[in-house]
Amino acid sequence: MKRIILKKRGQIFSLIAVAIVALLFLTFQANNLVQERYTVKTRISTMEGYLHSLENNLERQIFISGFRVIFLAEDEIASTGEFIGSFDDFFEEAFNNGTVNGIEKEIMAGATKDDLINSINEKANKINIHVTFSNVSTVAFQEDPWFTTFVFSFNLTVEDLSGLAKWDRFQVIEARVPIEGFEDPLFLVNTNAMISRRFNQSIYSFGNETAFDVGDFESHVAGGYYFNNPSAPSFLNRLEGNLSSNDQGIESFVIISDLIGQGIPSSTKSMTDHIYFSSNNPSHFGVVGMSSWFRIDDESNRLNYYGINDTFI
Repeated sequence: MKRIILKKRGQIFSLIAVAIVALLFLTFQANNLVQERYTVKTRISTMEGYLHSLENNLERQIFISGFRVIFLAEDEIASTGEFIGSFDDFFEEAFNNGTVNGIEKEIMAGATKDDLINSINEKANKINIHVTFSNVSTVAFQEDPWFTTFVFSFNLTVEDLSGLAKWDRFQVIEARVPIEGFEDPLFLVNTNAMISRRFNQSIYSFGNETAFDVGDFESHVAGGYYFNNPSAPSFLNRLEGNLSSNDQGIESFVIISDLIGQGIPSSTKSMTDHIYFSSNNPSHFGVVGMSSWFRIDDESNRLNYYGINDTFI
């Protein structure tokens, strides 16, 4: 009888031992699963943070690249005395190759497309992430008179080297570079760089909704300020020597004394910069209260655009 009881007790202890081992095993597995999920979640969070920083860094880098390309374009115009032709072609060569007309430009070091991609991959490798760019496209345009927009678009693959996570997405990065402070190519080319006129948005308001103030207009002209006018060429147009009208057009007025001071022959025609520096010579008028040398045309209803309705002669 005692043997039977001992035998049963042994079986019970065995069952308890097995249950304890099973429980420990399940607990261990559960802990592993929790730890694994935590690891994956942490890794995904790290990669999402990297993606966010990548977007911010790319926007900053595209801004730097765009700014340097514009600087190069103006430097090329100043040194050659000629407009650049196509800004799209100029931008593509400078950004893709770091060159202008096949000549390497030191200022583009660290600012080319390959430089941007290599820099991103170097940072990614430090946190065991692999980044792949494909179908890369770049374009520059203006949708605002005072800014040039640079767009960097591409298919992006971001993959954890251990295979925990992967993202595939189409990415578009935009950077807006202000034109204020850059030199006007029309003045560089047409004065042999003897007169420097920098883009500076007017602090004055003109038009039908504002009563014409000849004092403000005179200060606008004397200050070399620019005013948005869709009948004028845009900043990018000016880099190309294209004097066609543009919705993002801007214009200023030539100051005769500046020309005379540099020994540059002057002409009696409209002082509107893109008219003055062209072969076009439309009828022009003086403005009551302005110096006698100042003349303005009425192309595309320019007088009304500035609110000069009954004050011209």
